[in-house]
Amino acid sequence: MRRTGWVVSSGVESVGVKELHQSDSGPVLQERRDEAAMPGKRPMRIRAVEAGLRTAVALCLVTTLVHVVLVFLHVAPSNPVSKRYSSQVNGWVYPLFEQNWRLFAPDPDSFNRKILARTAHTDSKGSVQVTPWFDLAAVDHSAVDHNAFPSHTSQNLLRRAWTSYVETHGGSDTARSERAVMLQTYLRNIAADRVAAHNDDRAFDFIQLRVVTLPVAAPGTTAGDHPPPPTEDRLLPWWKVTSHGK
Repeated sequence: MRRTGWVVSSGVESVGVKELHQSDSGPVLQERRDEAAMPGKRPMRIRAVEAGLRTAVALCLVTTLVHVVLVFLHVAPSNPVSKRYSSQVNGWVYPLFEQNWRLFAPDPDSFNRKILARTAHTDSKGSVQVTPWFDLAAVDHSAVDHNAFPSHTSQNLLRRAWTSYVETHGGSDTARSERAVMLQTYLRNIAADRVAAHNDDRAFDFIQLRVVTLPVAAPGTTAGDHPPPPTEDRLLPWWKVTSHGK
């Protein structure tokens, strides 16, 4: 016959509760352990969150280290390591993390460029609708003029995308390397996003760029004078883009 006697509290909640049981061989002191109150014991959910945080921190540190090493190889003088892993370095750096020394040796543009874009859309009846030319560079210029703190995007994003395109393509619009394909896609996406932002949700599936290069006007030139003739008027082919608008 088993009979519960009395309950003894240890006075410290984390230790648990002790019960005294009566048996044939005499009283037996047993201890009930409280899982939630035991020191060193934590719920499964808390341990999972802590493990996730440690994993996220480790991934951030590894990514930061890899980024610093690849950027260092990009800006460092040519060496056996940078030559051997040039494709990996360029794939990581271009086009978002490009680095150069122009902060210390600036090379301002000696030309004014108008980067124009127009779009085309084929409706359900099969007719093609082409929009008028839209000056992308003029939008950037208006955001920079009379602005004491112009954004890097307005100053350099479109301009650097075009100069990088010319560096990899030359006078041809055929991409002959992986980097040329990447920069062509980069320029195309920038133009499509810029047009879509000012297009009032007008649908388009194709985009075409036209770049007009003008020499910098001489000092003292007034608005009434005839503008100098363009030194280059380059028309790029139509590019297929992800459908924009409705």
